[in-house]
Formats: sequence, structure tokens, C-alpha cells
Amino acid sequence: MNNKTKISSANTNKNLSTTPSNQQLSYELIKTSALTALGTSIFVAMHHQYRKQRQPEARLQDYIRGAQARLNAFSVLSSPAKTSTPAKPLIRLRCAFDAAKRAYSNPDETNANKDKADQELAALYTTTRLARPVCWVSGVAAIPKNMSAHDDSEDNSGNDFGVVGIDADRQLVWQTLMPERVHDIVVQPISNSRAATDKQSRDVVVMGRRPSKRFWVLDAATGQVKRAIKASVDRHFYGHACYSLDGNRLYVTQNDTITLSGKIGVYNARNYQKIAEFDSYGIGPHELIMHPDGETLIIANGGIKTEQASREELNLDTMRPSLVYLNLRDGQLLEQITPEHNQMSVRHLAIHDNGTVAIGIQFQGERHINVPLVLTHKRGDTQFTPLVMPDNQWQRFHQYIASVAVDSEHDQVCVATPMGGCAAIFDLKTHSLVDTVRLPDCAGVAINFEKSGFIVSDGHGHLSALHVTDSKAKANNQSSKACIVVDGQQHLMSFDNHLQALS
Repeated sequence: MNNKTKISSANTNKNLSTTPSNQQLSYELIKTSALTALGTSIFVAMHHQYRKQRQPEARLQDYIRGAQARLNAFSVLSSPAKTSTPAKPLIRLRCAFDAAKRAYSNPDETNANKDKADQELAALYTTTRLARPVCWVSGVAAIPKNMSAHDDSEDNSGNDFGVVGIDADRQLVWQTLMPERVHDIVVQPISNSRAATDKQSRDVVVMGRRPSKRFWVLDAATGQVKRAIKASVDRHFYGHACYSLDGNRLYVTQNDTITLSGKIGVYNARNYQKIAEFDSYGIGPHELIMHPDGETLIIANGGIKTEQASREELNLDTMRPSLVYLNLRDGQLLEQITPEHNQMSVRHLAIHDNGTVAIGIQFQGERHINVPLVLTHKRGDTQFTPLVMPDNQWQRFHQYIASVAVDSEHDQVCVATPMGGCAAIFDLKTHSLVDTVRLPDCAGVAINFEKSGFIVSDGHGHLSALHVTDSKAKANNQSSKACIVVDGQQHLMSFDNHLQALS
């Protein structure tokens, strides 16, 4: 054997001796995996203990659900069928890192860098379904995270709270997952100075379910989260808000957590910074709306003191509900009207173009007491005017009206009650009932601007179009009777309390 052969053989033996065996590789892989799992477990345990201090309802399963949501979001971004721009893995990775790093950062920080990061992060939580205009927006109590799976099972472990945009055919345009259950959805009006083409560029404000410490600003066309606003010190939100008619101011019902008195927070709708605060002249302000004169704010003071952590109602025997009219500029009290029974909590409002306010009541008294649950009022009236139920059967609504909507063109008001499992339409000229229709767990009501009538949402995923028509005369020649015609459209989700139309 020559020298070159000896050197080659020696080198070969040396390489074989330094190359790890399959057994060694398997050992190193198992060791690395075990250490990674141990480190992850320690990190999750520490983080979970921190979360529990701020969110007592936090669960370990949230981490798995969060990972699933993140993976679903990545798949949406990387699918060419669901986005007009190619996915950028580095951007997605950076957004994921930012999401983890800023999970408990101050949500109302508004510097330019954070705004840009918020837009990127919002894309991870938003699934765009159709490139069509949005006609309605709704809160959702349970969104299947993988909408394409169409899973009909009753297991909601893969669901979460959210908001959806809905088109004229009652199909979903976008869906946005939210970190907590939401309540009211408020659409920014289009002022006369803004072009009609700006209809889809306005904001949608999403209020957390009362009592909540946050609300969010979304883009109406895409559902993308633009801002998250935190309540001021010693304040929490009561679930509702409204814009001024020009869309430049946002008014939000609040609670003073020290005195438990009602407050109205005033926010600049350009940057959503709080600029003023009014007294609501009552306790537990819930919904508030703008008067058609553009100068008056109308507030439903529910009269109930609510403990923030437990949502316990503290003063049902001594509650004092009221309807209040405030001067929009300085918060001066203009009028205040109280219902006939002190436990008729004034909760939900809608308004006719002529200034007539329709009021939905939540009665907190004994179940055997029968009180009117839908009232009207107009400025200058000294008392409420109840609408009329046949044989005064208000118990049909199980003491709870969840939403109210007014069709000014046809002088009709529609109300929904999930407790009573029905929706009803009243004639505002005669104050009488037109008809009721059974819709189990219905709650949200909005005007159907695309057609006449109303849209009603429910917890079983239905978006039902309601309109009033005259039924055909019966065979015994009885006169025809107005009745509600229902056209349902079902989705694999549970719609929540409120539905709002983009006019």
C-alpha cells in the first residue's frame, strides 16, 4: 500500500469516527425536544399566573386556541384566493413576535409606529370573504375559526367572540376575532362634506360588553382593527356609544367606579382621544342616541348600579331609571322623564326622523307584574306613551327588550326579545301591534335599507328579513290583516345582542 492510499484510508477512518451515529442523533433530538418542552411549560405556567391576576377567567386551553387562531390566520394570509397581495413570511413572523411582546401593552398608545403595527396585527385576525360593500355589522358570540370547515357539531371549543360585516344578500364580507365579548356596534355617519364614495372608508366602533374597560375602532369596509381605546382611570364603559351627526365626535356611556354615577365620555373621532365628560344625570346609562336636530343627546339611564367584576346588580329595589335629553355642546340637562314603575329599566333606544323616541324596557320586578315594555316619547311630553299589546299581554316578551329599530318612512318600530323568543313590529301612528313572529334567541334589529322592513339576528345564526304585508282575505270574507313575512338566511355562528346598518 503506497503512502497516498494510507493517508486516504486514515482520513476515511477519521471521518467515520467523527460522524455521529443515528443513535446519537436520536438522543440529541429527544434531549432538545424535552428541554424545549420543559422550557415552554415553565414559560406558559409563569405567563398564565400573570394572566390570572388580570383575568381570573383565563384558562390554559386559551394557549392552544390562540395557537390555532394564529395558524389559521397564517393560512389565510398565505392563500392567494383570499388576499390580493402575496404573503410575506418575514412580515408575518414579525407580527407574531410583536403580538406576543405587546400582549399586555397599553392599548390606547397612539404613536405612528404602533398604528402601523396595529394594522399589520389586525390583518392576522381578519378574514376577508367577499369583495363586496358592507350593509350591516353585528357582534358574534361564537365564530368558528375555520369557516371553510362548515363543522355542524355543537362543540364550541374552537369558537371565539367577534364582529362580522354583512352584505346586501346577508352573506359575510369579513369577520374579525375580538379578545372579549362585544355589545353595541356603532357606525360613523357620513357628513354632507364627505363624498358618497367614502361610504366604506368610515369607522365602526365596537363596544365591549358591559362593564368593559375597552372599545375598538374598525374599518367598515375590511373589518381591520385600527385602534383599541382604554377607559379612563376610575371609569368603565356601559356597552353603547353614538356619533354626532357629522361623525366628528363619539359619545360613550360610562360609569364612575367610585361614586357609581353615570357619565358620558366625549371623544374626538379623528384620534379617539377623550376630550370631555358629561354627567348622565342618572345611574347605569346604557344606550344613547343622537336627536335629529344634531344638538341634543338622548340617554337611557337604566338606573341599575352594576359591580364591575361580578356584574352583580346592586340596587334593584331602589333603582331610578330615566330618559334624559342633554345639550350636546355643554352637557346641560334639558329634560328628564321617569317611567311609572321604578323597576322599568330604560335600556334601548331608537329614533324617528320626526324626533319620536322608541324605548325598550327591561323590567326588573316580579314576574307576575305586567308593565308595558315598549314606550315612545317626544320632547315636551310630560310622560311616556306606551304602545299597545292586544289584551295587554306584555308578558309575551318575558320582561326584556334587547333591541329597538325605527323605520321612519313606514312609521314602524321593530323590537326583539331573546327571552320571549320573538320579534314584533308596531305601528307608530296608531301605537298598536302589527304582528309578532317567532324567532328563538333573537336580539339584534336593524333597518333594511336595501329593501323595506327590518333585519333581525339571533343566537342560532339566522339573519331574518322581516317586512309587513297584508294577508289574503280568509274564505269567510273576513278583512285582510297585516302580518310579518320572514325570509331567513342562516350562518354557522351565533349572532350577539346588536346589529347595525350602514345607511
